[in-house]
Amino acid sequence: MDYFSILIVDDEVDFLETIVKRMQKHNIDTVGVTSAEEALRLLDSRRFDVVVLDVRMPGGMDGIQAQREMKLKAPLMEVILLTGHASVETSIEGMKQGAFDYLLKPIKFEELMAKIGEAFEKKNQHEEKIRKAKIKDLIRFPGRVFQQDNEDEE
Repeated sequence: MDYFSILIVDDEVDFLETIVKRMQKHNIDTVGVTSAEEALRLLDSRRFDVVVLDVRMPGGMDGIQAQREMKLKAPLMEVILLTGHASVETSIEGMKQGAFDYLLKPIKFEELMAKIGEAFEKKNQHEEKIRKAKIKDLIRFPGRVFQQDNEDEE
């Protein structure tokens, strides 16, 4: 697997610390935070490839609301929702709004890692499509790229 960066958002501190430590043992750049608000602040200054986001968290913002805000900040970042049995319906709503997938707690570490790998691959595929489209655009309209650069300077 290529290098990637993961953000884990969960208010259960023991679970969060365990997952972050296990990811880091596998040399995966992983950051853990305990609230949606903290995650959104972090996204202002840092890029992540995949977010693992608990649906139910105390405070002003739940996982579904946080997902909406996260996708505005980083549209290509993939979001995996974590849920208990009681909030599967909520997770399905999150899927409709662009989550990569949802997983039920308790989750096996290997299952989580496999899902993160799939999400990372999907993000890479989207980025590759965008790069190819930009290259095609550059070939078809070579002067437009420089016009945009000049407009940005004004």
